[in-house]
Parts: sequence; C-alpha cells; structure tokens
Amino acid sequence: MRIAFVGLGVMGYPMAGHLQENGHDVVVYNRTAAKAEAWCEQFGGASAPAPAAAAESAEVVFVCVGNDDDVRAVILGHDGVLGAMSSGAILVDHTTASAALARELHAAAAGKSVGFLDAPVSGGQAGAENGQLTIMVGGDPDAFESAAPVMDCYAKAITRIGPAGSGQLAKAVNQICIAGIVQGLAEGLHFAKRAGLDPAKVIGSISKGAAQSWQMENRWETMIAGKFEFGFAVDWMRKDLAIALDEATRNGARLDLTRIVDGYYAEVQGMGGGRWDTSSLIARLEP
Repeated sequence: MRIAFVGLGVMGYPMAGHLQENGHDVVVYNRTAAKAEAWCEQFGGASAPAPAAAAESAEVVFVCVGNDDDVRAVILGHDGVLGAMSSGAILVDHTTASAALARELHAAAAGKSVGFLDAPVSGGQAGAENGQLTIMVGGDPDAFESAAPVMDCYAKAITRIGPAGSGQLAKAVNQICIAGIVQGLAEGLHFAKRAGLDPAKVIGSISKGAAQSWQMENRWETMIAGKFEFGFAVDWMRKDLAIALDEATRNGARLDLTRIVDGYYAEVQGMGGGRWDTSSLIARLEP
C-alpha cells in the first residue's frame, strides 16, 4: 500500500520504518527535515516537503506528533494532510490527544469521505522499535478493518474500543493506571532501602506474586540506580494526565490519586527532570 507517515519522533520513526520494511511504499514528513532525510537513508523510503505532499495518493495516512495543536496543524492546517487525501482513504492518528479532538477530526474526515481512527499507542520507545505496541482504537468498524492489518506491522495487540474518541479515552485509562503503579513501585523501593532490605531479593520475591507489573519487571533496577533515560518523558506524561483530568472534569470521574501523582511529576519537573522517564518518581523520595 502507499502510506504517508507524518511525525518521526521517538515513536513515529521506528513505526514508519516497520511499515517500509514490511513492503509498504512509505512517504514521510517531519518538521525537522534532517530527521526525514536520516529516516530515508536508513529505510529507503521517500520524504515530502509538507504533510499534504506526503498524503497525496496515499491509501492510509498516519500521524504521530505531540499534542492537540500539533495534530490540528498537520491535519487541518495549511498544507495539512486532510486537504490532499482522496475519497476512501483512511487517516489514523497515533498521537495521544483529546477525545474531543478525535471526534472533531472524525467529522471533518467524514465530510471528505475519508475514514478516521484515533489510535494512541502504549509500549514506549522499546515497543515501537521492536514492533510490539498495544494500540487502542476509536472509529468506524470498516476503517478499522482496513487499517488494522497495516498497523499490525508494529503492534502486538490492536483493539477497537468503540466509536471516535474511544481510543483516546482508553489511552487516558492506560496513563491513569501507569501513574498509580509507578508511584507505588517508587514508594515500595524507597521503603525497602530504608528498611535495610536487599531490593534485588525483595523484587525477586514479590514479582512472582500479586504485586507484579511491567513497571516492576522493567524499571525497578534502573530506578534504584537513579537512571531515568529509558522511556516516556515526564513532560509528555503530564500532558497526558492533563487530558485525563480534563476529561474527568467533564464526565464526573474521581481521579484523586491521579491528581496527586500529577503533582509529584510537577515536582520532578521542578528538579530538572522533565525529560526523565516516568519512573523518575522515585527521585523525589531519595536524598
């Protein structure tokens, strides 16, 4: 298939690479042209000077950028992809953005007979590089059935949650859960050290029981070592939690712990850790 991929950040760069390596004809666009040139040198695809140019004649257009404003710019703005897309094509937004924006884009795409899916991902940079992402999707069933085999190039699980916006709401649930889990792990490791226990022995024991989690399995050792360069940045986590908290204000959900942990992440930012990964919550507990 002819594919356009807009946004070559730490996630989009390897995701677009998997598409090219799986035989698709990929044209990329990135705001920093040098990144697109490097991608083409590595994977052999082509680059375009603007989002619209990348999207011309594409059967599926993927977007993976920073936030709601970035998404609007590359989809609806001057030289945005939607204006260049053909009837019957599918637009997939992998950005973690708001459900309200997803519904807005779904309506705009429908006006051009273009399918739209909000499809945020989970699994971090390692998941993108290894083609092992979990994708939560909102949108129409027909568009999902057409796009899912393409997304399978970089996914281990793809689930249509419901209509437009549902993927973004599911991603909010994902981030809410991660925030609480990482804070609990940070406090547990901190407690173990203060109690004079060997953290390796403790984790080796409790990771075989009900306390086990992906965060525990993959982050406890680097958390103890004070190394926070292995995943999703605190700045981006706060962006995602702000989306969840804003949605909760509208739907009446009580996110007491999420609000507290968001405040802790603000403390980490104040320590200069905005680009540290989310496991850096332990840093505010350690002297």
